[in-house]
Amino acid sequence: MDGGEQQFGGWGAPQVIAEGPWAGWNFWDGVDPFEDQSGPYYWRLQADGAPLCAFRAERKHMNGAGFMHGGAIMTFADYCLFVIARDVLKDSRCVTATFNGEFVGSVQLGDLVECTGEVVKAGRSMVFIRGLITTGGEPVMSFSAVIKKTPPRA
Repeated sequence: MDGGEQQFGGWGAPQVIAEGPWAGWNFWDGVDPFEDQSGPYYWRLQADGAPLCAFRAERKHMNGAGFMHGGAIMTFADYCLFVIARDVLKDSRCVTATFNGEFVGSVQLGDLVECTGEVVKAGRSMVFIRGLITTGGEPVMSFSAVIKKTPPRA
C-alpha cells in the first residue's frame, strides 16, 4: 500500500501535495487542530520505505532568543511518533503515553527540520519508538516514546 493511501487512527488517508516545494509529500489536514496551527508538518517515504518527516522553521516556532522554541520541537517530535509507527498502528486509536527527549542542537528561522526514526518494539497495546530530529544534517533532538493503543471512542 502506498504511503498516501493508508488509513490512520480513523483520520482517513493523508493528502499528497501536488505542486510547490512540498510536492510529493503527505500531510493530514484538519484532523488535529493543535498540529494544524503548530505546523504545517509533512512526511514521505524514503527509498528504503522508512518515513521522513519535515517542516520549515517559521517565526511562529521561535522563542524570545531567536531559536526554535523547545515546545515547538517537542510538538513536531510527537507528530513524528505517529508517522514513524503508522504501519503498526493501522486503524488504531492511540495516545502518547511517555515521551523522553534530549535537546542537543538549535534551529534557526528558515531552517529545514527533519526527523527519522524507528519502531523499537510493537506490542499488542504499546508501541516503543525512537527518533532523531536534525537540521542541516546536525542533530537537534533525540527522543524515545511509548504510544498506547486505546479502544475506539463510544
